[in-house]
Amino acid sequence: MISRIDLRADALPEGAALRDLLPRAEFDVEAALETVRPICEDVRHRGSAAVIDWGAKLDGVRIESVRVPADAISRALQELDPAVRAALEESIRRARLVHREQRRTTHTTQVVPGGTVTEKWVPVERVGLYVPGGRSVYPSSVVMNVVPAQEAGVEGVAVASPPQKDFGGLPHPTILAACALLGVDEVYAAGGSQAVAMFAYGTEDCLPVNLVTGPGNIYVAAAKRLLKGRIGIDAEAGPTEIAILADATADPAHVAADLISQAEHDPMAAAVLVTDSEELAAATEAELTTQVAASKHVQDRIEPALAGRQSRIVLVSSIEDGLKVVDAYGAEHLEIQTEDAAAVADRVRNAGAIFVGPFSPVSLGDYCAGSNHVLPTGGCACHSSGLSVQSFLRGIHIVDYSRDALAEVAHHVVTLAEAEDLPAHGAALKARFGWKVPQQ
Repeated sequence: MISRIDLRADALPEGAALRDLLPRAEFDVEAALETVRPICEDVRHRGSAAVIDWGAKLDGVRIESVRVPADAISRALQELDPAVRAALEESIRRARLVHREQRRTTHTTQVVPGGTVTEKWVPVERVGLYVPGGRSVYPSSVVMNVVPAQEAGVEGVAVASPPQKDFGGLPHPTILAACALLGVDEVYAAGGSQAVAMFAYGTEDCLPVNLVTGPGNIYVAAAKRLLKGRIGIDAEAGPTEIAILADATADPAHVAADLISQAEHDPMAAAVLVTDSEELAAATEAELTTQVAASKHVQDRIEPALAGRQSRIVLVSSIEDGLKVVDAYGAEHLEIQTEDAAAVADRVRNAGAIFVGPFSPVSLGDYCAGSNHVLPTGGCACHSSGLSVQSFLRGIHIVDYSRDALAEVAHHVVTLAEAEDLPAHGAALKARFGWKVPQQ
């Protein structure tokens, strides 16, 4: 069901050589660009009509209007299962607690007397938040996108999610209900690259946005890449992934259950166990056989995900080597199930989010830990962070120098300008001092 990679025999290679040994899903965003380019261009020129036409072609349902009526949003909340509502409200409460602490404050540094640089944090004006709607329904992604945007102070928040044939062309009602709980009334029945293009270019129904965030399929990722620059993006999200670094103290039932929990997302989902224990590896394989047989979504998601090239049990000589492997892998979700798990977790450099010990499973982070589940995939955790309040803020430097403070440093500015053969830069200072720069 899941294959092994044995890295115990020789010393581990470093850098790219180690990364090349590790499992990874094929996710060719570049190839998908040519598919999404004409869709995005069509939306650019025809607006909402193009969004509707592409929705009919790709999602199998033709809608009359892209904008979801306000009464449909309120009705979805009224009809929401009370238990689901309570769970979403708790998820929102915990997410707000964590993200509120991420707010940044204006800070002024006095460089010299009379010379200051202030860093002011300003939220983007308007964001488009994408919520997938393919194999599963993701109201949790509404929470994870909307809460940090609101806590950052974004004024304009719009949500897009694919139209669903089973619900009359509206997004899934649980997604609409989550929007209602968060006070978001601007919702669009639009999916895939056409939704990203709608946000980027604007239509007669939807004003353009400054930033698009949220996970999606390869076509959403390709549209983000194509339109990056016109809009800001959070990331080009690929298939979800879990890596578990575990030793002989880990419970194989927990390990197997957590691997399956990610595999059920998608046949391209990655599930990787890194361990120095042959016994744990064998016990986990046995647990996988038992637990998969009792699971849902087995043939269409879990089995192909676990059997795919992106999923492996990686055997290492020590937890020290295991740390090198997980840092090279840079997992979206990394669980540490080892002795003294907190100390091991503290040494990890590359991960979207780290889950420490046997009682911090990834599923907790997906819903109710308070952390954000919109995280870097495909090894991007080595250079990128997950979605946060910072994702929606821009730092602006405000420079304020008096005449005396400028005079003190003017000769250095002129010297550097001339060293770079940019004499007009120096002349801009000379003009302020009668063309004779004070010498210090």
